[in-house]
Amino acid sequence: MRVFLTGATGFIGSHVIQELRSRGHYVLGLTRSEAGAHRLEAAGVDVHRGDLEQPDTLASGAAAADAVIHCAFDHNFATFFENTKKDERNIAAMGEALAGTQKPILITSGVGIGTPLNGGPAMEDVFNPLHANPRIATELAGAALMARRIDVRTIRLPQVHDTTKAGLITPLVTEARRAGAVAYLGEGHTRWAAAHVSDVAKLYVLALEKGEPGARYHAAVEEGVTARAIAEGIGKGTGLPVRSVAADEVRRYFGWMAPFAGLGMAASSAWTRARLGWEPTGPELLTDLAAMDFSALTEA
Repeated sequence: MRVFLTGATGFIGSHVIQELRSRGHYVLGLTRSEAGAHRLEAAGVDVHRGDLEQPDTLASGAAAADAVIHCAFDHNFATFFENTKKDERNIAAMGEALAGTQKPILITSGVGIGTPLNGGPAMEDVFNPLHANPRIATELAGAALMARRIDVRTIRLPQVHDTTKAGLITPLVTEARRAGAVAYLGEGHTRWAAAHVSDVAKLYVLALEKGEPGARYHAAVEEGVTARAIAEGIGKGTGLPVRSVAADEVRRYFGWMAPFAGLGMAASSAWTRARLGWEPTGPELLTDLAAMDFSALTEA
């Protein structure tokens, strides 16, 4: 297949390229810059120039391919709500280009959207259209396309990591340095699901090749790593002290990330593994944190 890939020059997208090409697929990669175009060409990828601020440029890429994998998302959390609406517009535009075809589009959400109302790990069959997380806009956009019989498949991501980046843990390190300590709330029992980026890339391609229209897949390898274990891993790597904090101290230590301090994002992937035959092999989160060069860690 010829696959239009947004986020092609990003952390996850660059690994998806490798997996797609190893499986014999051709890739049309989205980029807005000359530097990005050179990187894609060097990776053996056809270049499609476009921008998340211009949905029509994504629509034309979708029209030129046999399938779409939409990994791109603006991760500027200062404008998080606006960015989710931008994602909604881009999904709608690409969906319009796919209307009346059998071409699949894989969209990207977060495992937290699948958290049951009564608690517990997120599940693939849970979809709450009134979810408080603004990222629900992505899945609502997907649902709107499904209502038009467009083949939409959703990949829900946990904390995706290697030894250079680790999801929300990357900006957490920045906040810890600012505060002078790595913190966890209370006893640190809050859990976050995690997966190595190589395993996530494999899941995208399996969902493309073997997935079902309308299905949601969880890219969670570890169901949940505790906040305390994560904080201790960061502390060892950075040399910063690690401490438990009370609720009234959260903003001091977590900064803009305060809402995440007590937010559980554990997730099951049992259904995903059974349906797609996904067999993760990458390192665990704490293994990557132990091998990480924290001096080179950035949020970009």
